[in-house]
Amino acid sequence: MDNHVVIMAGGIGSRFWPMSTPECPKQFIDVMGCGRSLIQLTADRFDGVCPRENMWVVTSEKYIDIVREQLPEIPESNILAEPCARNTAPCIAFACWKIKKKHPNANIVVTPSDALVIDTGEFRRVMEKALRFTDDGSAIVTIGIRPTRPET
Repeated sequence: MDNHVVIMAGGIGSRFWPMSTPECPKQFIDVMGCGRSLIQLTADRFDGVCPRENMWVVTSEKYIDIVREQLPEIPESNILAEPCARNTAPCIAFACWKIKKKHPNANIVVTPSDALVIDTGEFRRVMEKALRFTDDGSAIVTIGIRPTRPET
């Protein structure tokens, strides 16, 4: 399987103020106190599902250097700068277009850079199952959690 992951990291973190600021939004902060930022934890979560050379980050031009610093193993050509923020759909379309030009048979996973996933083993199991399903044909799979509280 030709698996690719798109990490969306363009947000300015305004809802997480004062910890998160436009200069350093939450995806680049060690929110969990574990020595890894949220974007680093996101990339780590996909290890074993997708090689780092098949990981892509879409971010604002002003965060390119932070992404390079925090994820040095991701190729520079896979760090895509949005000229201006246009929200989720254009971000996904831009990344998928770039990937499909080079990898026409790619299975593409799109994920936010700031999701909190506690059970990474279960996450990987579900991702691998979803990717096997999409590899068998043209399909879109959405993965989520069953909400237990309003904020989930």
